[in-house]
Amino acid sequence: MSTVGVTREEIRDYVHQYNLQPRGTRTAWLQQQPFSRATFYRWNQLVFEGDLDRNLVPQDHGQMNTTPSQRSAFEQAHAKEQAEHEDELKALRERVRQFEGTNEALGKAIGLLHALNEQELATSTTDERKNSSPRKTN
Repeated sequence: MSTVGVTREEIRDYVHQYNLQPRGTRTAWLQQQPFSRATFYRWNQLVFEGDLDRNLVPQDHGQMNTTPSQRSAFEQAHAKEQAEHEDELKALRERVRQFEGTNEALGKAIGLLHALNEQELATSTTDERKNSSPRKTN
């Protein structure tokens, strides 16, 4: 099977895009692409039934092959899973931003406490000597 000039990821992407197309629009979608229909069908078979990484396609065994509706269902489930992962990633990034803001605020507060502590130490030191002996009574 020829995959010259196209990466494995691009092939997978084309196959996934095709299977996400609504019924009735797939032929038009294929005609707009820079490859032939026959090439695409080989790629489709490589992705779903073969081994794209090793460029191997199994022999046709009838019932073992996936149907177009099974492929579409797989792609829809995959797209839903991707959307969920994107939402989770977005939430985690927002959480990280919140933690970074909290961290920055705590760092500033600690810096201010250190500065105040240094000022108090500087004002409380004096050169006066205190008498440590006890008071004498008359």
